[in-house]
Amino acid sequence: MYKNILVPMALDHGVGETSVDIAQRLLADGGKITALHVYEAPHGSVGAYVDESVIQNAFDGAKARLEARVADMSGVTAMIVKGHSGRTIIDAAAELGVDCIVMGSHKPGLIDYFLGSTAARVVQHAPCAVHVARDTK
Repeated sequence: MYKNILVPMALDHGVGETSVDIAQRLLADGGKITALHVYEAPHGSVGAYVDESVIQNAFDGAKARLEARVADMSGVTAMIVKGHSGRTIIDAAAELGVDCIVMGSHKPGLIDYFLGSTAARVVQHAPCAVHVARDTK
């Protein structure tokens, strides 16, 4: 059983609820679960053409969606951070001192074989145990 579990959640996938359910089953009495969404701002030259208020509004909208998504999940705290998904999940795990990450993973596409998925990066570099819940759809 784990005392401090991080559950990364992509707001455009339904796998988050499955991951939270798994985390709740793995959680020790008195433990805590943090649902993390990593907001990736527009990259490179795209960011130069997008007004900062548009980016902030999108971030605020993502934060509201995350909080609504976990509102009915007992013992789950929402956290949103700006950054690159894989690296930010790993950094958050280290910063929060988690002892397990429970995350979903979609079926890999062709591009994932060349670049690797976020789940693969987290498994390779996480400072703790990682449980990957495969989305079989």
